Parts: sequence; structure tokens; C-alpha cells
Amino acid sequence: MKNHALLVGLGIFLSRIAGLIRERVFAHFFGNSDAGDAFKAALKIPNFLQNLFGEGVLSASFIPVYAQLLAKKHDEEAAKVASVVGSLLFLMTSLLVLVGVFATPFLIDLIAPGFAGEKRDLTIRIVQILFPGTGFLVMSAWCLGILNSHRKFFLSYVAPVIWNVAIIATLVMWGSRQGQFELAITVSWGLVAGSFLQFVVQLPSALRLGRKIFPSLDWKMTPVKTILKNFTPVVVSRGVVQVSAYIDNMLASLLPTGAVSSLAYAQTLYLLPVSLFGMSVSAAELPAMSQATGTEHEIHAYLKDRLNRGLEQIAFFIIPSVVGFVLLGDLIVGAVFQTGEFNKDNTHFVWMVLAGYTVGLLASTLGRLYSSTFYSLKDTKTPLQFAIVRVIFATLLGALFGFYVPKALGLEAQWGTPGLTIAAGIAGWLEFYFLRQALNKKIGHTGLSLKYQVKVWPLAIVSAGCGALVVRFGLSEHLHVIARAAVALVIYGVLYFSLGYALKVEQAHALLQKVLRRLK
Repeated sequence: MKNHALLVGLGIFLSRIAGLIRERVFAHFFGNSDAGDAFKAALKIPNFLQNLFGEGVLSASFIPVYAQLLAKKHDEEAAKVASVVGSLLFLMTSLLVLVGVFATPFLIDLIAPGFAGEKRDLTIRIVQILFPGTGFLVMSAWCLGILNSHRKFFLSYVAPVIWNVAIIATLVMWGSRQGQFELAITVSWGLVAGSFLQFVVQLPSALRLGRKIFPSLDWKMTPVKTILKNFTPVVVSRGVVQVSAYIDNMLASLLPTGAVSSLAYAQTLYLLPVSLFGMSVSAAELPAMSQATGTEHEIHAYLKDRLNRGLEQIAFFIIPSVVGFVLLGDLIVGAVFQTGEFNKDNTHFVWMVLAGYTVGLLASTLGRLYSSTFYSLKDTKTPLQFAIVRVIFATLLGALFGFYVPKALGLEAQWGTPGLTIAAGIAGWLEFYFLRQALNKKIGHTGLSLKYQVKVWPLAIVSAGCGALVVRFGLSEHLHVIARAAVALVIYGVLYFSLGYALKVEQAHALLQKVLRRLK
């Protein structure tokens, strides 16, 4: 598990670092402007298709069936299944992209009802450009499904680096030559080019591993029927989650200028640990869990053991992420985004939005592994039910914390943005609680032990606190924020792993032992 999770994590780390560089360059040229808001809002609509029919859905419906066929040495049947799924996906996304381009003006009012005039027109234009690129990203997720099932994790998760590089190159080449509105259009074309490259770089390996893959619409094959049966609940489940994100975006568009961009900037940082540690472990575990064989009792015992170990592995990195975002968030946001149009005031505001996201960070990452366990059992309906519960509560709490609570406290309207992220976090904990309860009834008791948490939380708080104290009282405010952030994070990381090693926390002990062996 650790080696595969490490490869996924390494690939995600490289792509996320590229993503952070992309966001820093974007912030330099756009800041919290109308053009920045328009671009961030425009991304939501094509991203809906990508998330609806892309990696998450294919991981939940396609990988469990395809991986099990490979485990049983039914390679020829597996190739046929991959062929049919790829063909159906291509036809479906092509149709939706075509419809989406023409329906864009009507869709804009759903995600950004607060946009008007030139800002609204720009958002429409950007969405119409981005839609074709989304089709390439969905097909690249099909490649990812094949690569992951064959335990080839690195390429599929490092491929987005190319997508990010294409956008960064576009920003650097045209950023100083164009106004913000014109630049937003140019960057949209750069994004489409990056989407194409991300698909093309994975396709040869996917075709080589899948062997005998060719266009086919033989959807009556039993494994394909199973995939399609599981596909619908997962699509609805992902759709429900996406609706929640759209509602947040819609509510943010009703807040003052900068709310949509601030939400997007904070989400970039929030998703870094989610992807690095939640997604990496979940992605590595799904094929392994799906290939479990034996009696029902043996399968459940196997799943329970892998799940509990995976939860600890995730928590060891997510808990310090939560603490770091809260205590060192201003330094982290400043180091990543504070440049050009993005000033110190923007940094502090995005920090508050990011702190709101930390409320549900642990729940979101642990919940991913629980959902993967359900998917390995071919149960896609249970996660759907609880995703719906999450969205309902996120919407109700979002309206409450985004508009009514700031007004009741006498705060300015912009402080509704952190309220939206706090509401999403509370709803995430509700979803996690229901997922855990339902899975425990199915396979037996699972969960992150209190004993483990009592060790890790104090470790993170003490370590981050020391880093914060050194920077705030030992370094000059005039020192560049990147340097101050680097000092704080180095102190934090060294103390966290050292104290974890001293207290014999398994993950810290194993990691440092590996490092020490390499140094000898």
C-alpha cells in the first residue's frame, strides 16, 4: 500500500506544485479582479463535466470491475470492457460538450447570478472556449482508470503537470502584453491546449497496457452492464457534490467582488493535502480492495485492516495540515499568492477563508477512503445517499453563515465568504459520520482511534506553534514572506517528525527509519 500510495502522492505532489505556481502567476496578473472572478467562475461549468464523468466516477464504477477481471487473468475480456467504456465515454462527452457550448448563456445564470454586463459576457465567452478541453480531460481519466488498474500510478497523476505548464506558459508569454479581459480569453485557449496534451501523454501507455483496445459499443457484456449499473449512482453522487460547489460559487457571486476568487485561491491550498494524502491513499487502495478474494468474512477482515491502516496514514499528514493552515495560514497564503495585484490585505482575507475550510479537512479526506471501500464492495448507492445529506446541510448552513451570521455580528458582507467554507466543513463531518456508521454495520468496527489522535494533535499544535513563535518574534517583518514561510514550515516539519519518532508514532518512525537507512 505504502509504495503505491507514495507513487500516487509523488505524482499528485508534482502536479499540485505546478498548480500552486500556476495560481501564483494567475494571482500576479489578475488579483481579486472582475476578470479573475469571471475566469474562476467560468471554470466551474466545464469542471462539472470533468468531475461528473472523470476520475472519481470511473474510479468508483470502472476500476473495481476492470481490476477484478485482471486479477482473474481475464485479460481479453478486460480489454473489451475498456474498449466499450472508452467508446461510450467519448460519445457521451462529445455530445455534452456540443450542447454545453450552445447552452452556456443559460448556464451562467445558474452559477453566477450576481455577474452582469461585461463581466457576465466575459464569463460566457470563457466557458464556450473551455468546453472542448473538458472532453480531453474526461478521456484522460479513462486512461487513468486503465493505468491505475495495472498499478501504474505515477504517470496518470503527474500528467496534469503538463496542463499546468501550458497555462503558466500562456500567462507568462501574454500577461504583460494584454489587458485582464483579453488575457482571460488567451489563457482559456492555453488551458484547452494543456487538456489535449494531458490526454495525449497518457494514451500510448494506456493502449499498451490494455492491449487489444479498439472502438466498440457492445454494452450488453455482463461486466459492462455492472459498470453502467454502478455508473449512474456514482454520477448522481458526484453531481450532488458538484451542485454543492456550485451553490457555494453562486452564493459567493452575490457577495462583494473578490469573493469568488478568494474562494478559489483558498480551495487551491485546501485541495493540496486532500489530493496528496486523501486521494493518494484512496486511489492506491481501491484496486487492491477490489481484488480481494475469499469468504465474506475474510474479505471484510481484509478490508477492515486496510481501511484502518489507511485512515492512520491519512490522518498523520492531514492533522498537521489543519493545524498549519490555522496557525501559519497567513505565511502559506502569502508565500504562494502575494505578488503583483495580490496584496497583503488579500493574503489575510484568503487566510480566513482557508481557515474556514480546515473545519472539514479531516472529514473530507477520511471520507474518501470510506467511499472507496464501499466502491470496492460494488456499493455505489450508500455514498450517494450521504452525499445528498451533505449537500442539503451545506446549502442551508451556507446561506445562514454566508449572509445572516455576518449581518447579525455586525461584520462586513465580505466575511460571508469564510462562512461558506465553515458551513461546507460542518456538512462534511455529517457525511463522514454517516459513511462510517454504515460501513461499520457492513464489515465491523472501523475508525481512527482516540489513542492515535491524542498523540498526533498535540504533536502538530506544539510543532506549528514553535514555528509561528520563531517567525513572529524572531524574524523581521521586512523579510520576504516566502523566506519567513520557509523558516516556519521547516521548523514545523522537523519538530513534528522528530517528536513523532520519539513518541513512536508508526508513520513517523517508519519514514525516518527509511531516511536514516538511505543516509548510511
